[in-house]
Amino acid sequence: MLYFYLKALHIIFIVCWFAGLFYIVRLFVYYAETADKTEIEQKILRDQYTIMTNRLWNIITWPAAVLATAFGVGMFIYNPALLQMPWMHIKLLFVVLLIAYHLQCHKYVQQINKRTLTKTSSYFRLWNEGATLILFSVVFLVILKSTFNWIFGVVGLVGLSVLLMIGIKFYKRVRERNNK
Repeated sequence: MLYFYLKALHIIFIVCWFAGLFYIVRLFVYYAETADKTEIEQKILRDQYTIMTNRLWNIITWPAAVLATAFGVGMFIYNPALLQMPWMHIKLLFVVLLIAYHLQCHKYVQQINKRTLTKTSSYFRLWNEGATLILFSVVFLVILKSTFNWIFGVVGLVGLSVLLMIGIKFYKRVRERNNK
Protein backbone atom coordinates (compact mmCIF):
# COMPACT_ATOMS: atom_id res chain seq x y z
CA MET A 1 0.00 0.00 0.00
CA LEU A 2 2.87 2.40 0.80
CA TYR A 3 4.15 2.03 -2.76
CA PHE A 4 0.88 3.40 -4.18
CA TYR A 5 1.02 6.43 -1.86
CA LEU A 6 4.59 7.07 -2.97
CA LYS A 7 3.55 6.70 -6.62
CA ALA A 8 0.55 9.04 -6.21
CA LEU A 9 2.67 11.69 -4.50
CA HIS A 10 5.38 11.28 -7.15
CA ILE A 11 2.84 11.90 -9.92
CA ILE A 12 1.28 14.88 -8.10
CA PHE A 13 4.64 16.58 -7.66
CA ILE A 14 5.70 15.77 -11.23
CA VAL A 15 2.57 17.62 -12.39
CA CYS A 16 3.45 20.56 -10.14
CA TRP A 17 7.06 20.53 -11.36
CA PHE A 18 6.06 20.60 -15.01
CA ALA A 19 3.45 23.30 -14.34
CA GLY A 20 6.21 25.39 -12.80
CA LEU A 21 8.59 24.73 -15.69
CA PHE A 22 5.99 25.58 -18.31
CA TYR A 23 4.96 28.81 -16.60
CA ILE A 24 8.49 29.94 -15.69
CA VAL A 25 9.46 29.85 -19.35
CA ARG A 26 6.36 31.91 -20.22
CA LEU A 27 7.62 34.46 -17.70
CA PHE A 28 11.00 34.37 -19.44
CA VAL A 29 9.18 35.13 -22.72
CA TYR A 30 7.33 38.07 -21.17
CA TYR A 31 10.50 39.37 -19.54
CA ALA A 32 12.40 39.17 -22.84
CA GLU A 33 9.59 41.01 -24.64
CA THR A 34 10.09 44.03 -22.38
CA ALA A 35 13.24 44.85 -24.35
CA ASP A 36 10.98 46.61 -26.91
CA LYS A 37 9.30 48.80 -24.27
CA THR A 38 10.13 52.29 -23.10
CA GLU A 39 12.53 52.56 -20.18
CA ILE A 40 9.73 53.29 -17.69
CA GLU A 41 7.54 50.43 -18.97
CA GLN A 42 10.54 48.13 -19.01
CA LYS A 43 11.41 48.87 -15.37
CA ILE A 44 7.85 48.39 -14.14
CA LEU A 45 7.32 45.17 -16.09
CA ARG A 46 10.73 43.69 -15.30
CA ASP A 47 10.30 44.42 -11.59
CA GLN A 48 6.91 42.65 -11.64
CA TYR A 49 8.17 39.70 -13.71
CA THR A 50 11.14 39.33 -11.37
CA ILE A 51 8.81 39.06 -8.37
CA MET A 52 6.56 36.58 -10.18
CA THR A 53 9.54 34.54 -11.38
CA ASN A 54 11.08 34.27 -7.93
CA ARG A 55 7.81 33.31 -6.25
CA LEU A 56 7.03 30.65 -8.84
CA TRP A 57 10.57 29.28 -8.87
CA ASN A 58 11.22 29.23 -5.13
CA ILE A 59 7.75 28.44 -3.78
CA ILE A 60 6.44 26.01 -6.40
CA THR A 61 8.96 24.75 -8.95
CA TRP A 62 11.99 23.92 -6.77
CA PRO A 63 9.97 22.29 -3.97
CA ALA A 64 7.97 20.27 -6.52
CA ALA A 65 11.20 19.10 -8.19
CA VAL A 66 12.70 18.04 -4.87
CA LEU A 67 9.53 16.27 -3.70
CA ALA A 68 8.96 14.52 -7.06
CA THR A 69 12.53 13.26 -6.92
CA ALA A 70 12.25 12.21 -3.28
CA PHE A 71 9.05 10.24 -3.85
CA GLY A 72 10.58 8.67 -6.98
CA VAL A 73 13.61 7.57 -4.96
CA GLY A 74 11.22 6.29 -2.29
CA MET A 75 9.55 4.12 -4.94
CA PHE A 76 12.95 2.62 -5.82
CA ILE A 77 13.73 1.95 -2.15
CA TYR A 78 10.36 0.29 -1.62
CA ASN A 79 10.45 -1.61 -4.93
CA PRO A 80 14.06 -2.03 -6.16
CA ALA A 81 12.85 -4.34 -8.94
CA LEU A 82 11.92 -1.18 -10.83
CA LEU A 83 15.61 -0.63 -11.51
CA GLN A 84 15.80 -3.98 -13.32
CA MET A 85 13.28 -2.92 -15.96
CA PRO A 86 14.86 -1.72 -19.24
CA TRP A 87 12.23 0.97 -19.82
CA MET A 88 13.09 2.47 -16.42
CA HIS A 89 16.69 3.04 -17.55
CA ILE A 90 15.39 5.08 -20.49
CA LYS A 91 13.00 6.95 -18.20
CA LEU A 92 15.89 7.81 -15.89
CA LEU A 93 17.79 9.20 -18.88
CA PHE A 94 14.86 11.54 -19.51
CA VAL A 95 14.83 12.43 -15.81
CA VAL A 96 18.50 13.45 -16.11
CA LEU A 97 17.54 15.59 -19.14
CA LEU A 98 14.70 17.12 -17.12
CA ILE A 99 17.05 17.96 -14.26
CA ALA A 100 19.50 19.55 -16.72
CA TYR A 101 16.61 21.55 -18.22
CA HIS A 102 15.54 22.61 -14.73
CA LEU A 103 19.08 23.71 -13.82
CA GLN A 104 19.35 25.75 -17.02
CA CYS A 105 16.05 27.44 -16.15
CA HIS A 106 17.58 28.18 -12.75
CA LYS A 107 20.42 29.99 -14.52
CA TYR A 108 17.85 32.08 -16.43
CA VAL A 109 16.11 32.95 -13.14
CA GLN A 110 19.46 34.09 -11.76
CA GLN A 111 20.03 36.19 -14.89
CA ILE A 112 16.65 37.84 -14.40
CA ASN A 113 17.58 38.64 -10.81
CA LYS A 114 20.86 40.18 -11.98
CA ARG A 115 19.15 41.91 -14.94
CA THR A 116 21.52 40.14 -17.35
CA LEU A 117 19.04 37.98 -19.29
CA THR A 118 19.73 38.54 -23.00
CA LYS A 119 17.90 35.69 -24.76
CA THR A 120 14.98 36.62 -27.01
CA SER A 121 11.33 35.73 -26.58
CA SER A 122 11.60 33.53 -29.69
CA TYR A 123 14.42 31.60 -28.06
CA PHE A 124 12.30 30.99 -24.96
CA ARG A 125 9.29 29.91 -27.00
CA LEU A 126 11.51 27.28 -28.56
CA TRP A 127 13.14 26.47 -25.19
CA ASN A 128 9.68 25.75 -23.74
CA GLU A 129 9.28 22.85 -26.15
CA GLY A 130 12.14 21.01 -24.44
CA ALA A 131 9.97 20.34 -21.39
CA THR A 132 7.10 19.34 -23.69
CA LEU A 133 9.24 16.76 -25.46
CA ILE A 134 10.52 15.34 -22.18
CA LEU A 135 6.97 15.13 -20.81
CA PHE A 136 5.63 13.35 -23.90
CA SER A 137 8.57 10.95 -23.91
CA VAL A 138 8.26 10.00 -20.26
CA VAL A 139 4.48 9.60 -20.30
CA PHE A 140 4.51 7.35 -23.37
CA LEU A 141 7.44 5.39 -22.00
CA VAL A 142 5.82 4.83 -18.59
CA ILE A 143 2.42 3.91 -20.04
CA LEU A 144 3.68 1.66 -22.83
CA LYS A 145 6.70 0.25 -20.94
CA SER A 146 8.11 -2.83 -22.64
CA THR A 147 5.41 -2.80 -25.33
CA PHE A 148 6.90 0.44 -26.55
CA ASN A 149 8.01 0.07 -30.15
CA TRP A 150 11.19 2.12 -30.35
CA ILE A 151 10.97 2.77 -34.06
CA PHE A 152 7.47 4.25 -33.76
CA GLY A 153 8.53 6.05 -30.61
CA VAL A 154 11.47 7.76 -32.26
CA VAL A 155 9.44 8.57 -35.39
CA GLY A 156 6.64 9.89 -33.17
CA LEU A 157 9.02 12.06 -31.16
CA VAL A 158 10.60 13.47 -34.32
CA GLY A 159 7.12 14.04 -35.75
CA LEU A 160 6.03 15.83 -32.58
CA SER A 161 9.16 17.98 -32.71
CA VAL A 162 8.46 18.92 -36.32
CA LEU A 163 4.84 19.77 -35.49
CA LEU A 164 5.96 21.93 -32.57
CA MET A 165 8.44 23.81 -34.78
CA ILE A 166 5.79 24.37 -37.45
CA GLY A 167 3.42 25.62 -34.75
CA ILE A 168 6.03 28.03 -33.41
CA LYS A 169 6.78 29.41 -36.88
CA PHE A 170 3.04 29.78 -37.61
CA TYR A 171 2.47 31.55 -34.28
CA LYS A 172 5.39 33.90 -34.98
CA ARG A 173 3.92 34.85 -38.37
CA VAL A 174 0.50 35.48 -36.82
CA ARG A 175 2.08 37.69 -34.14
CA GLU A 176 4.06 39.63 -36.73
CA ARG A 177 0.93 40.24 -38.83
CA ASN A 178 -1.04 41.39 -35.78
CA ASN A 179 1.73 43.77 -34.73
CA LYS A 180 1.73 45.58 -38.09
